[in-house]
Amino acid sequence: MSQHPTSREIEIEPACTTLLYVDVQNYNCLWTGGEYAHLSEAEKETTYGDFFRRFKANALPNMVALQQACRQAGIEVTYTVIESLTKAGRDRSLDYKITGFNVPKGSHDAKVVEELTPLEDEIIFPKTSSSVFISTNIDYVLRNLGTRYLIVAGCLTDQCVDSTIRDACDTGYLVTVATDACISVTEERHHWSLKNNRGYARQRTTAELISEIKRLTGT
Repeated sequence: MSQHPTSREIEIEPACTTLLYVDVQNYNCLWTGGEYAHLSEAEKETTYGDFFRRFKANALPNMVALQQACRQAGIEVTYTVIESLTKAGRDRSLDYKITGFNVPKGSHDAKVVEELTPLEDEIIFPKTSSSVFISTNIDYVLRNLGTRYLIVAGCLTDQCVDSTIRDACDTGYLVTVATDACISVTEERHHWSLKNNRGYARQRTTAELISEIKRLTGT
């Protein structure tokens, strides 16, 4: 990569690339997750039924495929999870306190979903803000890893994923969004978010990214 790139449409350099999954965890990605504990089954189906079906049928399989491709290519795989540093969440951001998000330290809700279980030596960043760049040391860690390119996937597209993309770009990373390995509560919100952040990041489907990774690494 040029020291001063003039385009976002630049292929990754695998040795300098990190894959980041945003908030793909039990709290918000399981039907029984804590985010939905206050809802009846009927309310949950009405508001989130379509989300869960799309997550299981499309977004999650794409996330798994991308994770496998990056592991095979030697690309660093990392994760953010919403998780307080305390059980009662007194350390949470004001926004999370107002919203009512509290995932206690070490809880089942704080774990990455089983299908994406991190390997023992893969890095997980517990966060208490929408953008992982605000409430963790991720920038310090990524720079120590030699990361210049960031592939972002996860949920929700128009919330924590979008916040992470924008902060990553402003912090100096070239970001690629895996468009179909992200998801929001509705398709409309998902597509509007992707439309809005085209000015910040390169956008590729999972299949396009896997093809690029295999071509560049010979895996």
